[in-house]
Amino acid sequence: MRLLALVTVPVLLVGPSPVRAQTDYYNSDAGRPLTIEDAYALERRSIEIQAAPLRLERVRGRTYRWGIEPEVAIGLFPRTQLEIGVPLAVIEDGPALGGGRRAGAAGVDVSLLYNLNRETRLPAFAVAVGGLLPAGALGPDSPYGSVKGIMTRTFPGATRIHANVQANVGPRLSLPAGSADPVGGNVLELSRWLAGVAVDRPLALRSVLLGAEVFARAPIVRGQALEWNAGVGARWQADVRWTMDAGLGRHLTGDDRGWYLTIGGAYAMGWPWRAPQAGGQ
Repeated sequence: MRLLALVTVPVLLVGPSPVRAQTDYYNSDAGRPLTIEDAYALERRSIEIQAAPLRLERVRGRTYRWGIEPEVAIGLFPRTQLEIGVPLAVIEDGPALGGGRRAGAAGVDVSLLYNLNRETRLPAFAVAVGGLLPAGALGPDSPYGSVKGIMTRTFPGATRIHANVQANVGPRLSLPAGSADPVGGNVLELSRWLAGVAVDRPLALRSVLLGAEVFARAPIVRGQALEWNAGVGARWQADVRWTMDAGLGRHLTGDDRGWYLTIGGAYAMGWPWRAPQAGGQ
C-alpha cells in the first residue's frame, strides 16, 4: 500500500494537466471489465488511476471472495505502459466451511505492456510482462512472473477482436482438505496459463464499449481441472476524465462453477509536470 501511495499522492497534490484523448473507454484493460484486453497502451505522458475496481466471486461451499485492486497506469514512453497495483482481498467462507473471514493485502502487482505496432493490413500486437510480489496477509509466499501475448484486429463498423495468451511462472499450490483457498490465500485469478478471445463494439455517440469474451485457464492449484469461463461487460466514458465499467461472468467448467461480478472506475489525467520544451525552456 505504501508503494501505491508514493505514486498517487504526489500526482493528486500537484494537480492534473489536460487530457489529450477523451476515448479511454475504447482502450480495454485486463479486468476492466473483461479479462481479455486489447493490444494498445496508454498515451504517452498520461496517467490513469483505477480508483476502486471491485470483483465479487462466488465459489464452491458458498464461499465469497471480494477483491479490490487500486492501481496506477502510466504512459511512460510511446506505446509503453507501466502498471502498479496492490490487490486487497476479503474471503468469506460459507457455513459448510466454518463461516470464517480473512482479509488483507494480496501482494503487489507490477506489469509493463509494450505495443509493437499499430494496425495496418496486419493486426496490432503487444507483449506484456509482469510480476506478483509477496506482501500482505493474503499475498503469495513466493513471487510469480508472467508473460502475455496480445493481438487486436479491427473490422469494418469498428468491431474488434482480441486474443490473449498468458503463461505464469511460479510454484504450484496445494488445497488443504476442507478449504476453498490454497495455502497463503493468494490473488483471485492466479493460474498456470490463460488463453482466450474477446469481441467488442463501440456505441460511439454514447461513448460506450460493449464486449463479450470466452477464455480457458489452468488453475495454479494442484489437482484442479481446466476451467472455461465466459463473460460480458461494458465501459462508459462518463466525462472527459472518468471512465466507468461493469461486467458479469461465469465459470462454465472446473471445480468452482460459480459466477463473478466486476465494477470499477478510472480517472485519467496528463502528467502533473510540464514536458521539457525546445531550447531548454
